[in-house]
Amino acid sequence: MSEWPYGVDGAILLHSFNEEVLPYMSRVRLALVGCGGMSKSHLRRFHAQADRLEVVAAVDIEADKAQIVADAMAQHGVVVRVATDHRDIINDVDAALLVLPHHLHHPVAMDFLRSGKHVLVEKPMAISEAEGIELIAAANTSDVVLMVAYCMRFHPLVTGMKQLIDDGTCGDIFQVSIWTEQLTQYHEGHWGLKKATLGGGQLFSHGCHYIDILLWYLGRPIRGTHLGTNRGTPWMEREGTSNVSLEFEGGRLGYHFGTWGARGTSLGYAFHAHGTDGMIEADIKTGDLRIRRGEQVELVSQHETGKHTEAEMAHFVDCIQTGARPLTDGPGSLQGLRLIWRLYEAEEQGGIADLRGLGLDQVADTGILI
Repeated sequence: MSEWPYGVDGAILLHSFNEEVLPYMSRVRLALVGCGGMSKSHLRRFHAQADRLEVVAAVDIEADKAQIVADAMAQHGVVVRVATDHRDIINDVDAALLVLPHHLHHPVAMDFLRSGKHVLVEKPMAISEAEGIELIAAANTSDVVLMVAYCMRFHPLVTGMKQLIDDGTCGDIFQVSIWTEQLTQYHEGHWGLKKATLGGGQLFSHGCHYIDILLWYLGRPIRGTHLGTNRGTPWMEREGTSNVSLEFEGGRLGYHFGTWGARGTSLGYAFHAHGTDGMIEADIKTGDLRIRRGEQVELVSQHETGKHTEAEMAHFVDCIQTGARPLTDGPGSLQGLRLIWRLYEAEEQGGIADLRGLGLDQVADTGILI
């Protein structure tokens, strides 16, 4: 594996993973494990990487869901094996994309990792610290890639904002705020309603994306608070609306507001980075990256809306073929989850969470967080 990708300032460094590309390899044989509604958003990523990636299996405990994926791939001339048990195809693939209920991430990923297969697992990586550490250890033992599907990290608006921040385009950034306002209501009995299977509430399930980005943008956290409620989202056992405030080294602040109860929205899906010389704005709804200085608005770039999962998949394949460590690897992802668990604990105790020592500077040579 390549060297650990964290900089001395605590932020993950952007690497050009194509610099070490190995001689041409045969296409990576991939299994899609979990073929529910979310899996449909992943199909375009496969087509974009068709020269390096071959989807050979679709797995779901409900065979008809796996068949729908297989039929969709067949329209592009790709023959995909359908299975209801991932263990039936594990010896026929090189890698797996796991799109499963959160409580199943650990056991299924462990089966693939122990078999020497690369894994791209949907966020969050696991629902407990012990599970996360076990996944990291298994990947290191088998010397395979374990990557967490924080797709927003690869969104051109998000990476564009990171570049503007790092370049000092708007001076010294002192506040980054992220809003995600949507209506998400699962049907009765759905695994996403329960803490035991979701792993927490809206913050743990969806907000983990934005905790990851705040860490990436702002570095080492010092302290923070979380306030959540299921008022307005009574279908949720834990919070359906979440407010997170974080303080980082150097006095920078980060904020995330997320709700699954929005019956209307203005901000919708927006990132704001306030600096001493203006504000950087990423509007995920419109695809615009802007700079605002007083009444002046500069359009920096414009991008197609959507998740841009093809960039994430390209990075996964790059890491498999070059041995590079993923930008969204196991240790970094576990750090973000540790932050959320500390916020939850402090909330229950009515206090402020101490967010120092999350593991960023405690990585052993194996890459396992202490």
